[in-house]
Amino acid sequence: MNAPAPVSPGSPAATLRGALAGLLDGLPPRQAAQAVERLIATYRGATPTAAPILRDRADVVAYAAYRMPATFEAVRSALTAFADAVPGWTPGDHLDLGGGTGAAAWAASATWDGKRPVTVLDWAEPALALGRELAAAHPALADTRWQGSRIGAALTLEPADLVTVSYVLNELTGADRTALVDAAAGAARSVVIVEPGTPDGYARVIEARDRLIRAGLRVAAPCPHSAACPIVPGTDWCHFSARVSRSSLHRQVKGGSLAYEDEKFSYVAATRLPVHPAPARVVRKPQIRKGQVLLDLCETDQALRRTTVTKRHGDLYRAARDTDWGAPWPPPAGEAY
Repeated sequence: MNAPAPVSPGSPAATLRGALAGLLDGLPPRQAAQAVERLIATYRGATPTAAPILRDRADVVAYAAYRMPATFEAVRSALTAFADAVPGWTPGDHLDLGGGTGAAAWAASATWDGKRPVTVLDWAEPALALGRELAAAHPALADTRWQGSRIGAALTLEPADLVTVSYVLNELTGADRTALVDAAAGAARSVVIVEPGTPDGYARVIEARDRLIRAGLRVAAPCPHSAACPIVPGTDWCHFSARVSRSSLHRQVKGGSLAYEDEKFSYVAATRLPVHPAPARVVRKPQIRKGQVLLDLCETDQALRRTTVTKRHGDLYRAARDTDWGAPWPPPAGEAY
């Protein structure tokens, strides 16, 4: 993949980056590093927790510096694919479950213009407090409701146009995951779930996907169909990649030197709206060779196929050279190729 696209001044991405810029002031670097190490172990692990992961201001600051830019880009990628499948639709309101400091709320604002009622539910009060502080920098999110609530089996939800659940399912027991997905399916017109791009994250997404379909929703993305996933469990997993620009603050916390990183994620977007999924989805990084591009595709007939696009395909070959992992194929009508 190429370097991250330039961030337009005044965009939600730029505003979020600016709002994050001074978070580590006054927090000892060693304390921040220790919090990050614990967060890495927790978010990449498979063991659900019995208490909020983000316990205090230090944890929340470390989380925001370490995870929020990557979560924002992963959720924005998923929401963009969803928006492409429901052209012309804009959510009237947005409910973010387990939203922490609000990365998904920022991602939705970056996907659909305008202001809408937004509610972020989370059981970590320090995360909600920092989310409120950050959101004050963005007019579209200034009136967001930051509501403390345990995310689990006892959760009841009001109807919402869009419900997002990002990097949350791995924190829950199996029973709580089931209850949360069912509650989201019952309350929402559209549900978007994002998890880490690991085999365990993919397994949680597939489990949620099946429940959303049984609840009457149709898959909008990434799959080009609502039938069973063609991947044989245990042999592979479906995931995608979002390139994340890293600020100097972000590099300091993560101990890295590159100006970017690639966030791997799995997701499903499902809806009760009329939906136009992609004819096929690029499910691996395209392999560009001399005079040809190899594309691994998930297609409408539930098949995984490798397609070879060569120079003799003309404009389509040029499009293949420019296409990204996770993009629809062929490019939507009206796009240059």
